[in-house]
Amino acid sequence: MKKILLITTGGTIASVRTLVGLTPEGESIEILKYVPEIKEMCDVDTISLFSLDSTNIYSYHYLKIAKTIRENYDKYDGFVICHGTDTMAYTASALSYLIQDSVKPIVLTGSQKPLNVDISDGKINLIDSFVYALSESASGVAVVFNGNVILGTRARKTRTKSYNAFSSIDYPILGIVQDGTYYPYIIFPKKETKFYDSMSDSVGLFKLIPGVSDDIFEYMMNKYDVVVVESFGVGGLPHYKGSRFYDLVNEYTSKGKMVVMTTQVQNEGSDIAIYEVGYSLKKNPNVLESYDMIEEATITKLMWILSITHDQKEIRKLFYTTISNDILLAK
Repeated sequence: MKKILLITTGGTIASVRTLVGLTPEGESIEILKYVPEIKEMCDVDTISLFSLDSTNIYSYHYLKIAKTIRENYDKYDGFVICHGTDTMAYTASALSYLIQDSVKPIVLTGSQKPLNVDISDGKINLIDSFVYALSESASGVAVVFNGNVILGTRARKTRTKSYNAFSSIDYPILGIVQDGTYYPYIIFPKKETKFYDSMSDSVGLFKLIPGVSDDIFEYMMNKYDVVVVESFGVGGLPHYKGSRFYDLVNEYTSKGKMVVMTTQVQNEGSDIAIYEVGYSLKKNPNVLESYDMIEEATITKLMWILSITHDQKEIRKLFYTTISNDILLAK
């Protein structure tokens, strides 16, 4: 039998109802009590890393999960991580950069309802995750939810309560799990696994709204080494009367900072050269754009890159290097 390591981090799947709302409390060994079928599928061990609502998970926890997988990598055939749904996409993307080209499956799953309620999606999501992790074609980082297997750099939570909570953005799903069988649509060639052990927190996100003050943008440019601008449509910055956005971009990028343009629109990505509000940004070599890379991947990729280099040319090169099919439409 194959060996799988179940790693728990909290989330709804491990939560109980309290006077102040759902609170993660379940340990990994307790989770297995609700799905005894898993022990018949494989030899499974468990590790409880933390018990957190995923709102409270950030770079420290990404590194802790990656370190745990690295330390146990040779002992197991795959890894299943129970995680809260709210920031699962960020963790999936982060792990895609911290553990690149994993020949063994690293699967994230969770639920919209706790395991201890009468009707929960947690049980089937866990079983499906193990079915996928045990398949011969499984590799890399993936989110398994509601029967869909989604590439880690393309997964996004698109529904707050429904069981079909996750979607694959601008990329096909890798396959489906149905009636205890995994049906692959895409199989990746096996490569050499590469591990990394650091991430930078010097990445900020600035969201455009109509009439937003450039003072906020200036504050963020002072605070962070890279600011991701979540702009409208295909991308651009406003230049209404009295605004300084373009001047601030030129000033701070000349000092070693960088700006990355992304979009608030979920599908089809950015293309800042289309309109006048973005065209001049394209001429600045220290302004990048995400194209079809989703925001969660954009942010965590930059966190990984900044832990390696602060050289603007190297940042640009690494950002546009396709990793786990995170960006395919860069021009």
